[in-house]
Order: sequence, then C-alpha cells, then structure tokens
Amino acid sequence: MTTTHNPAPTDLTPTENSKVPEVTLVFWIIKILATTLGETGGDALSMGESSDTASSMSAGQGYLIATAIFLVPFVFMVIVQAKAKRFHPAIYWLTIVTTTMLGTTIADYATRDLGIGYEGGSALLVALLIGSFVVWRAVMGSVSFRAITSPRAELFYWITIMFSQTLGTALGDYVADDEGGLALGYGVSAAVFGGLLAVLIGLYFGTKVSRVLLFWLAFVLTRPLGAVVGDLLDKPLEDGGLQLSRYGASGVLIAAMLVLIFALPHKAARTVH
Repeated sequence: MTTTHNPAPTDLTPTENSKVPEVTLVFWIIKILATTLGETGGDALSMGESSDTASSMSAGQGYLIATAIFLVPFVFMVIVQAKAKRFHPAIYWLTIVTTTMLGTTIADYATRDLGIGYEGGSALLVALLIGSFVVWRAVMGSVSFRAITSPRAELFYWITIMFSQTLGTALGDYVADDEGGLALGYGVSAAVFGGLLAVLIGLYFGTKVSRVLLFWLAFVLTRPLGAVVGDLLDKPLEDGGLQLSRYGASGVLIAAMLVLIFALPHKAARTVH
C-alpha cells in the first residue's frame, strides 16, 4: 500500500513561487541600508542647497515635485516586480529603495508643506497603514509577508510597504527634530528605535507572539531608524548632524547594498503563516 505525502499547510507548493525574500539577518541589514539611502537620496532631490556648506548641496526640487519624480520609478519597479516570474533580489531591493525615497518626500510634504505637523502627519499615516492591513486581510485572508504569490497579493504588499515607509519617515522626524518634534536628536533617536527593535527581537526568540505581527512592526521601525541615521549623516553640524555630502553618503550606501545583494546568497520565502 502506497501513501501520498501531502505538504504541510505552511509549505508553498511548486506553483506558488514566493516573490519576496526569506527573512534573515542579511534581509534586515539591507533593509536598514535601504531606508537610510531613502532618507539621503530623498533629501538630495527635494531639499535646497545648504547655506552653510557646499557639501550639503542638493537639487532643491521641493517635496511635491520630488514626490512626483520618485513616483515614476516606484510605479515602474512595482510593475517589473509584479511581472517577474520568480524572486529576483536586485529587482526586489530596487523596488524597496524606490518606496523609501518616495516615502521620504511624501512624509516631508505631509508634515511640513501641508501644515499638519508631525503629529497630524503620523496619525494620518497610521490610519492609512492600518486601513491597508484591514483591506488586505479582508480580500486575501492573510497579511503574511511570505504569502506573496499572486499579483493581487503583491499589490497589497507594496501599498502597505509604501505606507509603512512613509509613516517611518514621519516618526523618525517627529522624535528627532527640534522644530515641532520631540527634539531628541539624531543619535539618541537612533538609540531609541534600535532599542525598540531589540525588544522585538526578544519577543521573537522568547515568546510565541505572531511572527507576522513582529515582522510588520520591525518593518515599520527600521524605517525611522534609517531616517534618523540618514539625517545624522547629512544634516549640518549645528543641528546635530555630521554634515556629510548627501550624494557621497548615498553612494556609500548603494555600494554596501550591492555587495550584500550580489555577494551573498538570497532565497525566496518558502513558507506561509
């Protein structure tokens, strides 16, 4: 008598190729680099030339125009990612980078140009993020980061990531900035968000809290961490930054990401929750 082996409920079948990477330490390192790049790259296009030093010179397009510019590569990369038949590390991470840069300029526009402040902007973005999860769960039945195996799931995934990146930028600015924020400074703010991530790590290894919940909390928190680290690198000395070139810092971050993406093996997520 022969028996047929049925895969466990959490296994992806051969026809359900996940389009997102397995979540590992390398994943989180690249994610933090990408979010930091989003801050320096977004600022490089949107913010004007510093009056204090040419090293902080940037394109000065303003938040709204920069948002319109970054929207183009974001939409393009989401389409490329959606049309891909399998997981491609370079395509995936380039799409992530476009969300971080677009999220930076959207958050800055919402909290500064619209005049609703960090509290108003953060509250609005929290509502949008929660709303995207609610709709995603209602339509697809799961918000698992590993269950991205269809175009519809990918659409919800990238919309949710966009809201999370934008919210993270607003939170980072709210905690660090002294004009309308908590004025903790960039270094202290980085320590705060790093500490919160450490708490999530403790919950991951020491409890049975939902892995999906912990993933999305970590995904949101790595964005303000990257935002304040990016500001630490390129803001003027009198504002608590290191006043490095935005273009130079962005170049170093891109180089580090390329090394991690192409020198290390990457696998697609293999299970769903």
